[in-house]
Amino acid sequence: MPKTPLHALTATEIVNQITLGKTTAESIARACLEFIADREPSVQAWHFLNSELVLEQAKAIDRSAIRGPLHGVPVGIKDIIDTADMPTEYGTSIHAGHQPKMDAACVALTRQAGGLIMGKTVSTEFANRHPGKTMHPMDPTRTPGGSSSGSAAAVGAGMVPLALGTQTSGSTIRPAAYNGCFGYRPTWGDFRMSGVMEAAGSFDTLGILARSIEDIVLYRSVLIGDPAQNITVNPCKPLKVAVCRTQFWDDTDEATKRAIESCAQAMSKNGAKLIDLTLPVSFDSIEEIHQQISSFEFARNRSWEINYHYDRISKTLRDNRLKHGLSYSFEQYRQARSQAERLRFELDDIFRDFDVILTPAAPGEPPIGLSATGSAVFSSVWTLGHNPSISLPLFIGPNNLPIGVQLVTRRDTDQYLFNVSKWACALFER
Repeated sequence: MPKTPLHALTATEIVNQITLGKTTAESIARACLEFIADREPSVQAWHFLNSELVLEQAKAIDRSAIRGPLHGVPVGIKDIIDTADMPTEYGTSIHAGHQPKMDAACVALTRQAGGLIMGKTVSTEFANRHPGKTMHPMDPTRTPGGSSSGSAAAVGAGMVPLALGTQTSGSTIRPAAYNGCFGYRPTWGDFRMSGVMEAAGSFDTLGILARSIEDIVLYRSVLIGDPAQNITVNPCKPLKVAVCRTQFWDDTDEATKRAIESCAQAMSKNGAKLIDLTLPVSFDSIEEIHQQISSFEFARNRSWEINYHYDRISKTLRDNRLKHGLSYSFEQYRQARSQAERLRFELDDIFRDFDVILTPAAPGEPPIGLSATGSAVFSSVWTLGHNPSISLPLFIGPNNLPIGVQLVTRRDTDQYLFNVSKWACALFER
């Protein structure tokens, strides 16, 4: 088999090769920088990238006697996450040149583990709806998704093996599906958000974009401070899989419908018991509930920018998220929070009848156009439910672009989600 180029190694492979003395952090960094220089003009995944700073960090990692679990692994950081040695501008010119005095907790943990912070990846404006400059790495006429557009495109294009994004609606799962990489959104509250711009704290989480499930498990272990657990390919027998088409199934393209059915059939042939899941009517209003909570919180989190730089906020954001958020009363917000909590407990009850949900990660291939980032309808229900979810890059659509399938498990069962995901991926490697 041909040797994998250094820039294309997974995070796990990089750590192993450096540990065995087959390469160095500096060699990995140089290979990634060279590849980025070739691809970046057509992708534009990076908001800040300083080659000298990258190589300086890599050399320091090579000199270090401490070998952390991410030793020498290049990582992209979404531009709403604070970095002490790089600007953090939150996807807006309002904060141009803003230089935090300290790293966000997730960045500090990454460095502590030996990770190499490559730079800041493009975020949509305030991690919301107005797109940044990033284009899809396989078709520049199409959106890479958002809001973690730069992180997903950087991993999907082969620039870095790992990147941090965030998710308030579908901002990790959707761009992961669009860009053909693995995307993981944890159980809400598992990852510390200190130093990460808050969009809507009731839903915000970090998200991991990666080349493999093993890499996600590795990075998660760093962010929660526990040793990485081994992945069990056979999670349980018989596995009960709920196929959830949701009320948005009619808006899903035929290729994605076929992908879900194909995945379900493969699971069934390999011993899984399939269950058709129709969410109760109480979930019909979940999009409205999510919007009320997230918009109310987002609008108040942006009070300073509204007060002093309202004309510099995009019309997209002013006419949608901010307009909605400022129109909701606190009583409406409180009622929406109560409804959301009831739905979470209802989901807990629903999960008693099966082990995992199979559902689309997005309505289809990445849509044409760069003025929007695609629909998050297949993520918002699980985001509101605080459930862990993962997008698996298992299928290719009619335009030769990625289609991801999404697996979801009950709250606080993230390791089990990885086990099922590895099993599902193995079905398509045979």
